[in-house]
Amino acid sequence: MNLPYFDLTGKIAVVSGGATGLGYGMSEALAEAGATVVICSRRLEVCEQSAKELIDKTGGNVIPLRCDVTSKPEIDALVKQVTDDFKGIDILVNCAGVGGAEKPIVEMSEEDWDSTMNINLKGVYTFSQAVVPGMIARGKGGRIINVSSIASLRAMRYMSGYCTSKAALTHLTKVMAMEWIKHNILVNALLPGYFETPLNTHFFASKAGQRLIASLPMKRLAQLNEIKGITVLLASEASSFVTGSALVIDGGHTA
Repeated sequence: MNLPYFDLTGKIAVVSGGATGLGYGMSEALAEAGATVVICSRRLEVCEQSAKELIDKTGGNVIPLRCDVTSKPEIDALVKQVTDDFKGIDILVNCAGVGGAEKPIVEMSEEDWDSTMNINLKGVYTFSQAVVPGMIARGKGGRIINVSSIASLRAMRYMSGYCTSKAALTHLTKVMAMEWIKHNILVNALLPGYFETPLNTHFFASKAGQRLIASLPMKRLAQLNEIKGITVLLASEASSFVTGSALVIDGGHTA
């Protein structure tokens, strides 16, 4: 079956947080669809290992680079390097994030709050701000996918920083979409629910984790492959009339 509107051959994608978790699954999807994928995080050795795995699995071109999304100089340096090497960036996936301190509001320190906001919100703002001028200059449009959370729709006790940062990110996505639509730069947010990743396997094996799973409409966690299709959709011409959207991927949890 020939589906050219999903084909990403020749496209250059940058995925922050692309070495682990949801970012890894999204990077795999982009590589499978033909894109050259640059994965970045604070830990270069993890990026290098993940890039090797992704190349072996997909046969694609996956490049590991170090970048701390809380550092504007590091973001600017990465964007310059990728632009110099490949003449531009077509797709940006802002997936780097943290869960935030699980503390009552009255016990949250300024450092707790700032750390969550700087990674989950300011990092997305700064990375997008660095990439978009190049997209505009090339005149070929672009795609930005911001990874938010169903926590942007729900209040979760002791997760004030996380919920607030993700709610702000979902709304920032809409503002970005309206500002850049005239350049055919389409910006959308993904709002994942509970996905099984190496970082949460231990919790979901516990009694508390099993109770949470039992409360979900599908009675199971999402798997990484279940974020792949929607990633390619939003990165490709298949979504050429979709921007400013917040797409929920939670198996009916928030319904």
